[in-house]
Parts: sequence; structure tokens; C-alpha cells
Amino acid sequence: MSQLDLAVTDELLATTRSIRRKLDLERPVDLALVDQCIELSLQAPTGSNAQGWRWLVVTDEKLRAGLADIYRRGSATYFAKQAEALAGDKGSQNAKVYSSAQYLVDVLHRVPVHVIPCVRGRLSDNAFANASMYGSILPAVWSFMLAARARNLGTVFTTLHLNLEAEAAELLGIPPKFLQMGLIPVAHTDPSVFRPVSRQPLDTVRFVDRWPTD
Repeated sequence: MSQLDLAVTDELLATTRSIRRKLDLERPVDLALVDQCIELSLQAPTGSNAQGWRWLVVTDEKLRAGLADIYRRGSATYFAKQAEALAGDKGSQNAKVYSSAQYLVDVLHRVPVHVIPCVRGRLSDNAFANASMYGSILPAVWSFMLAARARNLGTVFTTLHLNLEAEAAELLGIPPKFLQMGLIPVAHTDPSVFRPVSRQPLDTVRFVDRWPTD
């Protein structure tokens, strides 16, 4: 295999963003593009090579509306707490993210594709088992989002509908033995939204050998 172009790879990793406001709500998404992203995601590592993932791609208008309603109701408590926490702090980055997240609630039914990644199994009180389950699907989820970004498709990994997971499962016919891991809205977007953002300095989050003392 030829050596990867590090500049291209690094740009992909550094510019894949959560896109909400800039999702094109009018332009259809070719299912073949979504399938390409999913097929690439299947190359991600998975615990014990179980490959217990399933990808539900929702395009039907009525089903998207149903999911959007579940998402709205499932997010109500979270948004109420966020609004209280951010009162008087409207100019911060967190406030902007909150506003963007609220916008998504209002337009989710119009986003042309909803992707729900699932994994075989259910959560338990065993930390190892739960970590293994998440570790068997989340690398594939991130691969899917990277592949979408490379095709100028905007995505955002959301989880708020999982407050009403059983309702979503009933709506979509998801069997009880599969756990939904999130809901990923997918739409075309303006390529200019893919850019690096401010993050904490490396030295504040990376420790060597031992956790620092206060």
C-alpha cells in the first residue's frame, strides 16, 4: 500500500465538524453516497471481530417526522437545563452550540437522511461489557462521519432521542436485541464549514506516566 498523504489525512481529521445549521434541507442525498460511507465504516475495528453493527437509513418523510418528534420530546429536559445553565452567557462558544442544537430540533424532520447505527446487545451493570459494546460500534460511527465529510456531506452525532429509545425502536421496527447508539442527520452542506476550531492546549489534556496532582 502506498504511503498516505499526511496533509490530506490530517485535514480530514482536523476539519470534520458537527454540522447542524448548515445542513442543506432542500437538496436530496443520493442513497449511493450514504452506502459508500457505511461500506467504508465496516472496515473499522470491532470487538472480537463480532461485526454486530447494523445501520438503519431512514429516508421516508413520515418516519423522519416521527423520529423528529421523538427527538424533540426526548431533548426537552436537557434543553431546559442547558438554558438555565447558560442564562446570561449568550456570547460563549457553549451558548452557540446550544443554539445550534436547538435549531436542529426545529428542522430535524426536514433533514433528508437519518442514519441510526445499532449494535447487537444491551447494556448491563458490567463496565467491561458496556465499554466493549460501545467500542464495537463507535469507531465505525466516526469512520462513517469522516467518509461523509470527504463527500461534502454534513453530519452530527446526536443521542437525545435515546431518552425515548423504545419509541424509536417501535416506530422503525428495531428488534430488542439491538441497541441504538445515536441518530446521525445527513445532508449536503457548504464545504466552507469544514475547518479547524479552537480546542484546549495539548498540555492541559495529555499526561505522561501518571495523573498530575492538584
